[in-house]
Amino acid sequence: MSAQQASASAAGTAPLDVAAIRGDFPILHQQVNGYPLAYLDNAASYQRPRQVIEAITHYYTHDHANVHRGVHVLSQRATDAQEAGREAARRLLNAAERAEIVFTRGTTEAINLVAYALRESLRPGDEILISQMEHHSNIVPWQLACQRTGARLNVVPINARGELELDEFHRRLNARTRLVAMAHVSNALGTVNPVAEITAAAHARGIPVLLDGAQAIAHRKVDVQALGCDFYAFSGHKMCGPTGIGVLYGRREWLERLPPFQGGGDMILSVSFDHTEYNELPYKFEAGTPDVAGAVGLGAAIGYLEGIGLDAIAAHEDALLEHATRAVSALPGVRIIGEAAEKAGVLSFDIEGIHPHDLGTVLDHQGVAIRAGHHCAMPVMDFFHVAGTARASFAFYNTHEEIEQLVAALGVARRMLA
Repeated sequence: MSAQQASASAAGTAPLDVAAIRGDFPILHQQVNGYPLAYLDNAASYQRPRQVIEAITHYYTHDHANVHRGVHVLSQRATDAQEAGREAARRLLNAAERAEIVFTRGTTEAINLVAYALRESLRPGDEILISQMEHHSNIVPWQLACQRTGARLNVVPINARGELELDEFHRRLNARTRLVAMAHVSNALGTVNPVAEITAAAHARGIPVLLDGAQAIAHRKVDVQALGCDFYAFSGHKMCGPTGIGVLYGRREWLERLPPFQGGGDMILSVSFDHTEYNELPYKFEAGTPDVAGAVGLGAAIGYLEGIGLDAIAAHEDALLEHATRAVSALPGVRIIGEAAEKAGVLSFDIEGIHPHDLGTVLDHQGVAIRAGHHCAMPVMDFFHVAGTARASFAFYNTHEEIEQLVAALGVARRMLA
């Protein structure tokens, strides 16, 4: 039994037909520097299946117009197409209603929206509780909010395995905490955080929770009602959708409480020089002409992932990660960065004597695309005393043969550079 079959059997799912899936991704069928492309940079951005590309093309070819402001047929079609994308996102997250789905440019803007909107309620001495493993997008917006209000960041440390120190989390959760903002899955380490436990502990003290779901959304089923979180953010391009589109889920009671992030058209009901009445949810947070094509592509991407099945995707990717971890860690001089008991889709490592950028360059010459650097998680790199890591990250369209190509390319790099 193959590793993929064993993992799928343990998860109670049928193994993926990866060859058929790869047929949906035109970009994967090319050579780079004379080698078959092994695209292992999915934590940075997924590739798009033809179904998503065709959905966007169809929209621009047949339905494009501005939304919500026209009575003609094309405007009505465009509005319906955008709202179908919103409904797909609601379904994916199991949000209670479409009004809780706000379109943004991505995870970064979604987190900034909440950070900006919360400024009015922050006071000197208040705390925002984050973790040491956060992406810069879940650090800098809170720093800016703290600088403007006198609040402060309280940072939960991680351990040598790259796991959240849960005892410290519970200790640091206190009467001054105004929000918990945590990654669901670490982009630099692959660590899957116990977000349901985190949310329950915060809610027991009446503290809202925001989850950065950028690295979780394409790897695991996400049910915001089951998790209980107040906000959940993700990006379309991390899950086979277009760049420039993302989602902020917010529970209705919070979205109604928060002020608008931006002002302009479509987020209003009425405007005079004396007063503005804001639009209903979710449009209160969607000023200006939206990325309708992005919403269309996002909806198509969600439908595509649902058609494959997120449980089957998780089983396949777990098998890939297990294979890659075993094979790469067996190479001389390799140190795996991040060995959490529960991980998703990411293998970060360094090789003694080789800078990760040099490693990435040599691998590219062998047709293998990885990410090298600090991965917008510099506090993580500081904790592990490295300037950066090499990061291979996996998607459901990757194969075990590509992992062998990675290992062979790493052997070439060691002979050249070590």
